[in-house]
Amino acid sequence: MAKQTDALYTRWLYLFIGIAVAVNFSALFVPITGPDGTLYASIAKTMVQRNNYVELFAYGKDWLDKPHFPFWIIAFFFKCFGFKTWAYKLPAILFLLMGAVYTYLFGKALYNKQIGLWAVLILLTAQHIVLSDNDVRAEPYLTGLIIAAVYHFYKAHTGNNYRHLLFGCLFTACAIMTKGMFALIPIGGAIAGQFILTKQWKQLFNLRWLVAAILILIFILPELYCLNQQFDLHPEKLIFDKHNVSGIRFFFWDSQFGRFFNTGPIKGNGDPTFFVHTTLWAFLPWSLLLFAAVFQFIKRGSKQVQTTEWYCLCGSLLTFLLFSASKFQLPHYLNIVYPFFAILTAQYLYNVRLPKSVKAIRITQTIIIILLLLVIGALHYFYQPETFTVAIGICLLILFIALLFLPQVITTNVISRIILQTLLASFLINIYLNQVFYTSLLHYQSGSEAAVWINQHNPQKMPVVQVNDDYISAMNFYIEGPITTINADGNGHIPPQPFILYATADGIKDLLAKRWKIQPLKTFKRYWISRLKPSFLNKATREKELTEMEVVIVTPIQ
Repeated sequence: MAKQTDALYTRWLYLFIGIAVAVNFSALFVPITGPDGTLYASIAKTMVQRNNYVELFAYGKDWLDKPHFPFWIIAFFFKCFGFKTWAYKLPAILFLLMGAVYTYLFGKALYNKQIGLWAVLILLTAQHIVLSDNDVRAEPYLTGLIIAAVYHFYKAHTGNNYRHLLFGCLFTACAIMTKGMFALIPIGGAIAGQFILTKQWKQLFNLRWLVAAILILIFILPELYCLNQQFDLHPEKLIFDKHNVSGIRFFFWDSQFGRFFNTGPIKGNGDPTFFVHTTLWAFLPWSLLLFAAVFQFIKRGSKQVQTTEWYCLCGSLLTFLLFSASKFQLPHYLNIVYPFFAILTAQYLYNVRLPKSVKAIRITQTIIIILLLLVIGALHYFYQPETFTVAIGICLLILFIALLFLPQVITTNVISRIILQTLLASFLINIYLNQVFYTSLLHYQSGSEAAVWINQHNPQKMPVVQVNDDYISAMNFYIEGPITTINADGNGHIPPQPFILYATADGIKDLLAKRWKIQPLKTFKRYWISRLKPSFLNKATREKELTEMEVVIVTPIQ
């Protein structure tokens, strides 16, 4: 009877995983968020338009910041499906789902099947993972690649299998060609940490790791070739306001270690506690359980070091500490170790036995669920999104009713019920965010809104011009034809014939002084949507936070 109950519960977990996957796909058609997402999409778009997959260009200039791998993947999807929002987001989500598969395989190999399934669900419902499937950057790619590399290196070690070693090296090389050499930190930290803590010195210096280093170097040769072609062979290029900039040096040092030591061309201001409070919200609704899991894991593992698996803790904690010490910090950086976090959290929940601990977990998660639902309710009340529909309302109501009653129907185990309730709360919250809130929010990204409108209302194919500022990447990606960027004072390459101009209303007034003939077409409202403030989220005070943007036809007067 117990086996039948376990089998039924497992089938329910598969269903919940299917729902979690659907939730991660729920923002597939929501416009790409700028400035970073639309910038990366524009770079891949330029790749395809120029049929040049060696060099990276942004805003018509050489671009040296991120490596090529994600741009190659995105460009492939653009080549196959066109310059669509979903074609940009789809490969990132697929790489994340690959990471979910490897999270299951690794969790199952280290512990058991149920922990593997729980880890997948925790990963796919961690708040910043779902957010990163909407605001796509490099992290979904890295999340999948890093856990895949660690799993294959683990199998190469435990099974002495060189096929797994080859795959581990390939995934590692792709991770390096996605973010730089820092991708080695969680991968190397997981493997080396396990050997060091369990005193497997011979394994640490096994010949296979020299073979791995050589293979990784071979696999990253395409990146080195591209950097050499675009930058090292052209010392005359002006990059970061300097000549004689080496792309290969930037790749190996300045891109990551230069940021860490704050000696590179891109600098930041670090806060040692940044990733602690970031994890508190970014790994919701599991963050407090994660902290408890790490504490209990270290406490238990310190008493039985030789028999404990240290892969997940070493891979994640080393990365966490190094990023915390860095001077350049952003919330999405830690996404890459969320598979390790998920496995740690899942094994903690699986091993909880004391009634007092179970009660504490139940109370904690109940409070978190209530608070999250109250936050979403307050957001809806103050924001008043126009995108809320009856169909979405019914879907959210069904999920809320399921949250209240379904876990009790599925299982009698308290921890299993808590997990299911937390999952249902996450589904409800993220469907609301993706299908209601972000869908409405992106209407205030006027660059993408204006570009789509111009594409539909420019039958004469007049040239399109925009004024340069921090928001131009959205227009660059979504506009279907060529676009020219001019300075705020109107200087730049101005078409001699009538053209469509996109600029602020104040900027249009200033350009009237140039004696241009202007015909207003459409007005949009703009807000920097990646920097949300309470005054914007409150509909009563939102208008004062908006910038008026205009699309006009300009006829230059000779």
